[in-house]
Amino acid sequence: MITVTTEATATAGTLKRLSDEGVSIWLDDLSRGRIESGNLAELVENKNVVGVTTNPSIFQAAIGSGEGYEEQLADLAVRGVTVDEAVRMMTTADVRAAADILRPVYDATDGRDGRVSIEVDPRLAHHTAATIAEARQLAWLVDRPNVMIKIPATEAGLPAITEVIAQGISVNVTLIFSLERYREVMDAYLGGLEKAAAKGLDLSAIHSVASFFVSRVDSEIDKRLTAIGTDEALALKGKAALANARLAYAAYEEVFEGDRWTALAGAKANKQRPLWASTGVKDPAYKSTLYVDELVAPGTVNTMPEATLNATADHGEITGDTVTGGYAQARADLAAVQALGISYDEVVTRLEDEGVAKFEVAWQDLLNAVKKSLSGKGADAA
Repeated sequence: MITVTTEATATAGTLKRLSDEGVSIWLDDLSRGRIESGNLAELVENKNVVGVTTNPSIFQAAIGSGEGYEEQLADLAVRGVTVDEAVRMMTTADVRAAADILRPVYDATDGRDGRVSIEVDPRLAHHTAATIAEARQLAWLVDRPNVMIKIPATEAGLPAITEVIAQGISVNVTLIFSLERYREVMDAYLGGLEKAAAKGLDLSAIHSVASFFVSRVDSEIDKRLTAIGTDEALALKGKAALANARLAYAAYEEVFEGDRWTALAGAKANKQRPLWASTGVKDPAYKSTLYVDELVAPGTVNTMPEATLNATADHGEITGDTVTGGYAQARADLAAVQALGISYDEVVTRLEDEGVAKFEVAWQDLLNAVKKSLSGKGADAA
């Protein structure tokens, strides 16, 4: 019997293998064009996409171009809304529409997947009370059970995570770079669940992911290794990000096998899954699917730009769990980097600060673009 393997079959096979290993594939992108063209629905149907993440940079790219938003911008201009309100009306409309597309996945997985994430205003990253209020507002505006509110893992964000979870709102914690901060994020989540339980809320309805950033760690550490320039230093390039992520998964296993978790699990709480973010390679010397192939572990999410999704479908190598057997090597790799005088703590602190700053810049660029569009539409209407 001759078996004919079509391109679609091969594509589905690679991505299905990744899904079968326990990795949920989420798309790290959203635009109105992607929604209205049917592209998002096609990715869900044919490429195993079971969730969507957004961030200020993604919305800046989508809305900043104006493409697909002309009619809504004209309506908003006539109404005389503020720039901030206009941006929120457009972003929540896109998230709502994407959530509707993914609702069948949400229903089929009992809320585990089928999720669409939207981030609080990045200018609030260091303000706890305002972040909580913004998260509540976004959940109300989107008004879909499968929305996740993204809260950055800053010091001010940690108590906000606890309080938002305690109110029964599902959360995607973003901008996690360090192992210490990741443990604080898990602690904040468990604290929120405990408060929710004390209120009598249904814990089974509350979900969370912890977005642990990958490629940016290599970008920063590789730059320093290159500056050192020795054979020993150069041999460590491309290893720190994977080591960091693998040790994050080790911390996840430890926390969600402990006594504190056991009590919550008895109340039907859901584990806060690790989500690998920033998984598109920054260095063209690296294989385009590096942060997919080498971070396969059960109970994780990998959110990919479409280019990485397509690369994985085309030439990804899914060979089973590539995380849990590598803890000793991961510790050795990070220790070797430190031994060369590169401070792990300094690197991850810099990356968190830069991450918040980049999103603030993207958000301001978006506000400026929308302000210009509203002014033009208002003049046209006049």
